[in-house]
Amino acid sequence: MAITTMDPESACTSQPQGSLGKGGGSLLSGRGLGAALGPRGKHYVCGSIAAFTNIVVTFPIQKVLFRQQLHGVLAREAVRQLQRDGMRKLYRGLLPPLLQKTTTVAIMFGLYEDFSRVLLDQVPTGSGIPELVTRSFAAALAGTAEAVLTPFERVQTLLQDHRHHGRFQNTAHTFRTLLSEYGVKECYRGLVPVLIRNGPSNVLFFGFRGPIKEQLPEASSRAGHLVNDFVCGGMLGAALGIMFYPLNVVKSRAQSQVGGAFRPCGEVLMTVWRERGGSVAMLFRGAHLNYHRSLLSWGIINATYELLLSVLILKGS
Repeated sequence: MAITTMDPESACTSQPQGSLGKGGGSLLSGRGLGAALGPRGKHYVCGSIAAFTNIVVTFPIQKVLFRQQLHGVLAREAVRQLQRDGMRKLYRGLLPPLLQKTTTVAIMFGLYEDFSRVLLDQVPTGSGIPELVTRSFAAALAGTAEAVLTPFERVQTLLQDHRHHGRFQNTAHTFRTLLSEYGVKECYRGLVPVLIRNGPSNVLFFGFRGPIKEQLPEASSRAGHLVNDFVCGGMLGAALGIMFYPLNVVKSRAQSQVGGAFRPCGEVLMTVWRERGGSVAMLFRGAHLNYHRSLLSWGIINATYELLLSVLILKGS
């Protein structure tokens, strides 16, 4: 199975340029932005804007899901908890995922492209190393690099946990408290499940993104490509969200703790397992909502990323 990066220079050239170019001046000012970003910078910018769009749209859903992961409650109870918190607190904790996601998705797409280019250039001609292996390694490296921003997930967890509402006021206050009272290490609580999740999920996402899109009906318009990219990204996001859901449960539980010993992933998982009666269904409580949220989130991210990238390619051509 061949891997494609789905860079519009290769994968999106079939989109009708006339329809994408109309009115482009209102979105991007001529060729200036594409030229200023360079051939590789566009991947970082498009990834960042795609993540921003997704976070603003899906944050309330993520908040309900987080309550389910942390407390093992039904969706109705999680919604009631948010209702009791009030509308003023609905977007409490938005800034950390906004900063974290806009940066990590930029890193995810941008570093994947950069690592792929560098690694492919280093592979000797005729070495027999499949491009699949090289690009998979690039995807894993990009996922590992994303873990540097784990502190944003850490702060998001604390701000969304109603048990910490009285202690942490906002993003800046939470960071100051963690750093002054516990040190940098406390900001990286939950790093191990993040690392275990990021590398493999990136490999699977970039490995199947192109082949899945190739199986969809061929698009002949901008709207058609947008739908295909949404379906492709959404399907992958939903599948990976279910696959790695227990790791996110472990991460949420670990990061809801402030201070104290750093417990191994296995120990945290067994604690959750016992608390939920040794039930797989209870361990995956909230997975159905995570499925729909991931479907929507990664559909938005992939479609927005590809649309912006294709516009930048056309503006730069």
